[in-house]
Amino acid sequence: MAFPAPFFRWRPHPWHGLAVGEDAPHRVNAFIEITPLDVVKYEVDKETGYLKVDRPQTGSSSPPTLYGFIPRTYCGSRVAALCEGADIADGDPLDICVISERPINRAEILMRVRVLGGLQMIDGGEADDKIVAVLDADPVWSDAQDLGDIPPTLVSRLEHYFLTYKVVPGVDASVSIPLIYGAERAHQVIQASIDDYEETFGDG
Repeated sequence: MAFPAPFFRWRPHPWHGLAVGEDAPHRVNAFIEITPLDVVKYEVDKETGYLKVDRPQTGSSSPPTLYGFIPRTYCGSRVAALCEGADIADGDPLDICVISERPINRAEILMRVRVLGGLQMIDGGEADDKIVAVLDADPVWSDAQDLGDIPPTLVSRLEHYFLTYKVVPGVDASVSIPLIYGAERAHQVIQASIDDYEETFGDG
């Protein structure tokens, strides 16, 4: 029996086996790990590709949007160079937050999204940018092209979440967000992460 092309005989690894997106860095694929309903932080296990429990959220903050990463990206030296004040990048795929008008209540899904901007986050001296995007086919956000096209309250919620989501009572936080940026810089960060990925994992 001939299988259709493309066809995966086995499930592809979400980080390494899925495509970044045909129109990257303007439109990309996002693999979702967490929904706004989750009070436990899940993340993809880098070895197996399955979701694992990272930690229960210790505070009352919950993610205000869908949250995951862009496949075939890597936060390495190029991403770190774009983040003044960071010593290195975090060595993970590039994180992405996706806004959708319709509630989406399940994770481990792949979405085509349009990039609007991002939050430059430094976590313990490491660059850990959070790209902000909208679902590409979303009828309500169809005109949004830049971070300024969405309500500031949504951006403030994202900022608050990432400033508090690692807070542990009695432990000093080491997270800061020195810059919130628009689409042009977000495209630069995404392209840097694609180039970092190719250097680190590419075939040469």
